[in-house]
Amino acid sequence: MQKIKMGILGVGNMGGEHLKSLLNGSVPEIEATAVADINPARLKWARELAGENLPCFDSAEAMLEGARLDALLIAVPHYDHPRFAIEALRRGLHVMTEKPAGVFTRQVREMNEAAARSGRVFGIMYNQRTNHIYRKMRELVQGGGLGRLRRVNWVITNWFRSRAYYDSGAWRATWSGEGGGVLLNQCPHNLDLLQWICGMPEKVYASMRFGQWHDIEVEDDVSALLTFPGGVSGVFVTSTGDYPGSNRFELTLDRGKLVAEENKLTLWELDESIAAFNAHNDVPFNTPGLKELTPDTDGLSEQHVGILNNFAAAVLRGAPLLAPGGEGINGLTLSNAMHLSSWLGKEIALPLDEALYEAELMRRVAGSKRKEANSVFVDPSSSYNN
Repeated sequence: MQKIKMGILGVGNMGGEHLKSLLNGSVPEIEATAVADINPARLKWARELAGENLPCFDSAEAMLEGARLDALLIAVPHYDHPRFAIEALRRGLHVMTEKPAGVFTRQVREMNEAAARSGRVFGIMYNQRTNHIYRKMRELVQGGGLGRLRRVNWVITNWFRSRAYYDSGAWRATWSGEGGGVLLNQCPHNLDLLQWICGMPEKVYASMRFGQWHDIEVEDDVSALLTFPGGVSGVFVTSTGDYPGSNRFELTLDRGKLVAEENKLTLWELDESIAAFNAHNDVPFNTPGLKELTPDTDGLSEQHVGILNNFAAAVLRGAPLLAPGGEGINGLTLSNAMHLSSWLGKEIALPLDEALYEAELMRRVAGSKRKEANSVFVDPSSSYNN
């Protein structure tokens, strides 16, 4: 069997999980050829896990120069995703990057342009696109059978994070190290799914609280209003301070309503569209007929392993990517627009003013203060989320 030789840049929480997946055979067409990390404790952990035959490097540059690679998996702090992706693409490597694509859209746009020039496969770890519930929602919304969207609501507050979590890394929850809070760390998947299923909004208005529930610089509480084409309204609410939290994704369409909640998808399908009902109904408090259904799905949610297997198929056989790296800019555009709206106190129209966003971000980076990191090394197997 032909195998892709992959290097993993960063073997912390997510990079460590990816290394384990490659070593245990979950991704049979990819082999871990090398790892790199600036943290000696993480390299020690990787050596103990993989054995002395796995080359370990103390920098990205050393690995790119010294290892034989076909592809690079990037799992380092957010600001560094684009620059390492661009360098790997320049060297002729295929690239898989962790989410988010980057911190601000200009650098991500440059990364996307480099990927397009390279002719190499470029993917992003949007593993929630493998979830059977979200795949079915996209199929039903974009298939057209339920008519056009009328309303979008997503309350996603089950991202609780403790003080100890934020203290586990000096880069966490700082403008200079992470570039944002819940929107940049926990919610890239949700923002990606929102646009993947519903399309991009035209306008964004957001209210944020910075350090509302934790002693951090960045946002840990967000409420946003979205306006989609045709005047369709949306609400997006998230926080890392709520426990227990909620995760309810609700879409209202002309001929029904979809709700994803508690790992279940429910469809309330109308007998006819609301417009058609109103055209003939003459009873003041009458409503359209409806039935409650549980849409059939394939039940599969292959998550990170599914994305890596799909990436391998794209490299080796030209299979279409489920999560093309170039699409990472869409969810990032939404989070950038939410930040900018909150900072300026006004609605932001898309496409985003990239220069204005970057200037406002850099003002905050200039005053950012790194905190003392917890000196205890966290075994990557103890956590599966950033």
